[in-house]
Amino acid sequence: MAEQKLGNPAVVGLAGFGLTTMVLQFHNVGWMGLGPVVWLGLIFGGLAQMIAGLQEMKTGNNFGYCAFTAYGCFWIALALLLIGNHYDLYTSSKTDVGWFLIAWTMFTFILWIGSLRIHGALALTFTLLLIGFILLDLAHFGFPELTVVAGYELMATAAMAWYIMAHIIFADVFGRDVLPVGRPWIA
Repeated sequence: MAEQKLGNPAVVGLAGFGLTTMVLQFHNVGWMGLGPVVWLGLIFGGLAQMIAGLQEMKTGNNFGYCAFTAYGCFWIALALLLIGNHYDLYTSSKTDVGWFLIAWTMFTFILWIGSLRIHGALALTFTLLLIGFILLDLAHFGFPELTVVAGYELMATAAMAWYIMAHIIFADVFGRDVLPVGRPWIA
């Protein structure tokens, strides 16, 4: 009996991460309100990405397991934080949100190091994500104008996540590597 082909959970994780990150940046640069960010944060960036992460566990990919599950939780926590502030439930100040982001910056730094050994596209994605978090940290502690800079920079991060997603999907559909991802930055 032939073995059944399984899908790669990373495509959903990268799609949810990229799309939700992109939409939040549309808000951060002033193009749209916060409503869609909250709902995407709960469902696509949060729940779907977290499920993708849990499925990565079954493939033995600890990097994907940790990254997708954790960033899925990040989106759910951020959406609930925004809902909490909107309804005056467990309100968080700008500084509170800044410390929340600093903790995620430190977490991202750890994954950034791991990404350097996987391939160039992932290393670039995590480099951009780390820079974006640092810009948002600074925006929450005295430099609010950096929110817009972070917004544009994190749009590039989201686009890179989609590039890797497209790389995986196109390789499956075309039966060959269509979009190169480059060598690891650290051999």
